[in-house]
Order: sequence, then structure tokens, then C-alpha cells
Amino acid sequence: MDQMVEALQAFLALGPTVILPVAIFLIGIAFRQKASRAFRSGLTIGVAFVGILLVVDLLVNNLGPAANGMVERFGIELNVIDVGWPGAAAMSWSSPIAALIIPIGIFVNVVMLVTKTTKTMNVDIWNFWHFTFTGAIVYTISGSMIQGLIAAVLFQIACLKIADWTAPMLRDYFELPGISIATGSTVSYAPLGIPLVKAIGKIPGLKKLNADPDTISNRFGVMGEPIFMGLVLGIALGFLAGFPTGEVIQIGMAMAGVMVLMPRMVKILMEGLTPVSESAREFLKKRFGNEDIYIGLDAAVAIGHPSVISTALILVPITVGMAVILPGNNVLPFGDLATIPFIVAFIVGGAKGNIIHSVIAGSILIGLSLFMATDIAAVHTQMAIDGSFSIPQDTNLISSIDQGGNLINWLIWRFFELFN
Repeated sequence: MDQMVEALQAFLALGPTVILPVAIFLIGIAFRQKASRAFRSGLTIGVAFVGILLVVDLLVNNLGPAANGMVERFGIELNVIDVGWPGAAAMSWSSPIAALIIPIGIFVNVVMLVTKTTKTMNVDIWNFWHFTFTGAIVYTISGSMIQGLIAAVLFQIACLKIADWTAPMLRDYFELPGISIATGSTVSYAPLGIPLVKAIGKIPGLKKLNADPDTISNRFGVMGEPIFMGLVLGIALGFLAGFPTGEVIQIGMAMAGVMVLMPRMVKILMEGLTPVSESAREFLKKRFGNEDIYIGLDAAVAIGHPSVISTALILVPITVGMAVILPGNNVLPFGDLATIPFIVAFIVGGAKGNIIHSVIAGSILIGLSLFMATDIAAVHTQMAIDGSFSIPQDTNLISSIDQGGNLINWLIWRFFELFN
């Protein structure tokens, strides 16, 4: 089992820029594409993800320090440390059940496609770690491999069903036809987030408040374009973090760059994905009668929308403030502050880009996530200890907003806890 886990970790270490092109090439061949065309599609998508990840790194490497600077500047002290998704992912893949998640996950996805219980062909293998996390949490409380694997499959099924449900939104609002997102940290905010943000849009007074990129651009002209929005919001974060003037300007420029570059990288991605999507759709329609097939990709393809980035930047200081004032919260936001764009992507889509409504709904749901992350902290910490994960010094408990505060994961954990 240890050798299987090591082999799995070595494979995943190649990253999506290698794994995804290989998966797309094999899918193209399986759906009767010419090898040369399938190879070009895979290569184009790989290049697009190189660009997307570079832009994501630009976002995280600037947003993360600014967010952490705010935490330090205001002297916030809480006893549960948010280790972020990188820590949660590392813990997940060190679990004994990790080696079985990818083959079981692929099998479950194929069965659901054949039985028409999903329309999503999820090639986002790296993000199977979210399923692994759920399985590892249940394994920690039960000691049962079977219960852990069942929990992981339940999370996967939920993610695939939500991916199907939200795919039309990706097509209509994000302009990503033929794509769905089954990333655990994003889809878990959809079941509550989308109805909530739509309800906010019907409240008298609030429903008239609209601040999407088009409205802002129409009102402020050139100064309302996404590139300027990124600059202004980045500078504001830098000031809140107490950074020197030079670093404040650097963060502003980085956020402006994210606003401009990410949509262009996604266009390259679509150039490579469209031929594969068409071949998959034709093949599955002919063999199984499936008319609408979506290719499941990383949520990174949606976070570059100006409304998503703007909402996330505003929510960073709000999240830090809520951590202090919410009674019962013990989580110190840290590692996952830079991943808020992934959390709010579907909320923003549900609001059709209305930043005001998205910030209100996002604040409510992130507040709930802080409570869930606090509740699961003891088990989260034990899972880390069992996996020989290095816990930060002078830390009593750890958790994560990404998975510890994940609604679907929390519900599954609580369900299995009834029997253990």
C-alpha cells in the first residue's frame, strides 16, 4: 500500500500541466479523434493551464501575504490555525485510503456516465484530493477503510451532480460551453450560495443595488474597466495590510494583471477543449444517447472573471474581521484567505456578476465555514497526526476553510460520526 501511495504521489506531483494534457489526449483517442488532433488539443490545453497556473500563482503570491499582513497588523489571536488547502491536500494524500481514490473515482464516474446519472466527465484528477480528504476524515473517526471509501464516493457523487446543475451557468455567464466544475471547494458553496444570492436579489432596497463590471464600466468609463478595478482593490488591500508604498503598488499591479490575463488564458483553454468536447458529445450520443456531456475541469477556469476577483478581494478583510467578532469561532484565517476566489465563483455566477449581492452572500457562507472549520478542528488535527503531517509549532489545533469548512464534507463527517 505504501508503494501505491508513493506512486500516486509521484504521478500527482507532475501537476495538471502534465496530467491534464495526457488525460485529454487519451479521451480524444477513446472518442475516435485522429491522434494528431487529439495530441494538439491536449497540448493546447496544457499550455493554457501553464498560463492559468502562472496567473493563479500571481494572485496567491500577492493576495496571500496581504491577507496575512492584515492578520498580523491587527494582532488577531485564535487557537485553531487555518493551514489552507495545500496542508489539507498533503494530509489527504498521506492517508492509507489515498491510493484507492483515483481508480475508484474514475470507475464511479464512468458508471454514472453510462447510467446517465451524470453528464460530467471529470478529468480534473488532481482535485480528487477533496474526495480523499472526506474519506480520510471518516477513516480517522472510524478506523474503517470501507466507511472511508464510501464517504469519498458520496462526496464525489455530490460534486458531479452539482457540476451538472451548474454547467448551464458556466455556459451562459462565464462563457464556458461544454465545461462543468466538480472541484470540491467550489461546488460545496453552490447548494446554499446560489439560492441565497438570488434571494438577496429580491429583497426590497438591496435588489436595486447592482455593481457588476459592465455597470461600473458604464458609470465610470475607462476607470471602471476590470484592469482599473484590480488596481484599486489591490492597492486597498496593500494599505490595509500596512505595507510600504512600493509593495502596495506592486499588489495593485498584480491584481490588475490577474484581471486582464486570466480571461485570455481561458480562451486558449477553450481552443483546445472544444474539439475534444465535440468528439465526446458525438460519440456518447451515438452509443448511449447522451446529448449533453460536460468536461469537468479545475475551478481555476472560472475564477478569472472580474466579478469573481473583485468579490474575493473585498471578502478578504471581511473574513478576517468576522473571525474576530463571530462568537464561537476559533479559526484564525490564514492559508485559505488566498483561495477565496475559488469559494465564491458559483456565488458570483448565481448573482450574474453583481458584486454587492455576492459579497453579502459570500460573507454569510464564509461565516458558516468558520463555524464548521472550528467544529471539525479536533478530527482535522488527528488526521494530520495520523498522516505524520508536520503541525506548526505552538499550535494546539489546525483546520482549513477550504475543506474543514466545506459544507458537504462536514455533513458527511457528521453522518458517519453517528455510527462511530
